[in-house]
Parts: sequence; C-alpha cells; structure tokens
Amino acid sequence: MLTKLNDFITRAFMYVAAFLAFGLCFLVVADVLGRVLLNTPIKGTPEIVSTSIVMICFLQAGYAIRSGGMLHVDAFVTKLPPSVQSWMTTIGALLGAILFGFLCWGSLEPAVHAWMSNEFEGEGALRVPAWPTRFVMVLGTGLAATSYLLLMAENAKLALTGKPPEGAGVSH
Repeated sequence: MLTKLNDFITRAFMYVAAFLAFGLCFLVVADVLGRVLLNTPIKGTPEIVSTSIVMICFLQAGYAIRSGGMLHVDAFVTKLPPSVQSWMTTIGALLGAILFGFLCWGSLEPAVHAWMSNEFEGEGALRVPAWPTRFVMVLGTGLAATSYLLLMAENAKLALTGKPPEGAGVSH
C-alpha cells in the first residue's frame, strides 16, 4: 500500500517537474527573443528560472530513486554474488534515506521561516516568494527518504529470501 502510494506521488511530482521544465523553455526563449529583438527582456526571468530549477530537481528525486535512475558506480559490485549485491544496495539505500532524512529535517525550519517572514527572491520589478521552493525541498527530500526506505526494504527482502517483493519499483 505504501509502495503504491509512494510510486503514485513520485510519478505525479515527476510530471509536475516535467511541465515546469517545459514551461521554462518557453519563458527563456521569450526572454532571449525580447532581449535581442525588442531590447526588452521579461522581468524576473532569472529569479523564476533559478527557483524553478531547484524545484525541478527536488520534485524528480523520488522518481529517480524508485525507477533506478540514480547514479550507480557498480564496477566493483557487479563482480560480487547477487546476495552480497542486494546487501550492498540495502546499505546504500539506508545511507540515502539517512542523507535525505537529514536534508528534509534541515529544510523544514527555513521553509517555515520563509513562510512566516514573507521572504522573497530577487529585487526590483519582480520578486518571487521563497516559500514554495523551500516547501518543495521539504516534500522532495521527504519523499526521497521514503523512496530509499522502500528500496532498502525491498533489497533486504531480496537479500534474505532471494525473491523480490511484489510490485517493487516504479514501472517505466
């Protein structure tokens, strides 16, 4: 149940991130065309792009973990027996869960502060509120930690029984 919910949310976040990236393409092209052809850039483009890139990265982290898209250095690990590979993946997933758990915990207070203090990015014509980006970081790191915990459980079961759990991982 938790695995299916996590996979649904990670996929939904990935779609939101893809839509955001697609929209940024149009904003950047419009900004460049306005700058070159009309000598009038779109105000606030650097602020929107910088905050959106952070959102895109954190929205996609959980899906990258669940789909097996995170970077693996497996030159050494592939030479080991499958059960040892499963244990090493289990340990790696535990370390990933700890890392993203700490990132989530560390991001929570700045997100609340950005909300309470009405913090903004940028100066001048367009000021972008900081709290959406900060809360996306909290959600993204929390989902990434959960994804790593699920990956850890799946690989621990594989290491112990030799059989992967039903419905493990996101289908592509």
